[in-house]
Amino acid sequence: MDEPQNETPNQLSANTPKVTGIGGIFFFSDKPKETREWYAHNLGLEVNDWGSTFESRSVDKPEQVNSLQWSPFQTGSDYFAPSTKGFMINYRVQNIEGLVAQLKANGVTVLDDIASYDYGKFVHILDADGNKVELWEPAG
Repeated sequence: MDEPQNETPNQLSANTPKVTGIGGIFFFSDKPKETREWYAHNLGLEVNDWGSTFESRSVDKPEQVNSLQWSPFQTGSDYFAPSTKGFMINYRVQNIEGLVAQLKANGVTVLDDIASYDYGKFVHILDADGNKVELWEPAG
């Protein structure tokens, strides 16, 4: 008889293809520079040319620092295409390859191949409402 497994549910799900958090909120602005400045002046956001980065810690892994990127994009930017919506959400995921395989099996429109960078892997999909969604598996 096999020994019982002593793994916790979190260990069992460490490689489960799924969303683990929100990685970014992106939206159209007619004047992205002025919008960033308004948020900095009025709401105290620390901004740069890309927007603002918020850091948080994982409840299950307090040593892990997560980030959320807030960014206004120039209205009409093709970065959100083919969606015609004025926003896009980036979801932080684990096992992006497994997730993409699941999504394809479910008939979800996957817009591109997984792209790898020093800071992680990315892929874009369309949700049921035609919103472009960015999936990001952070590096490391």
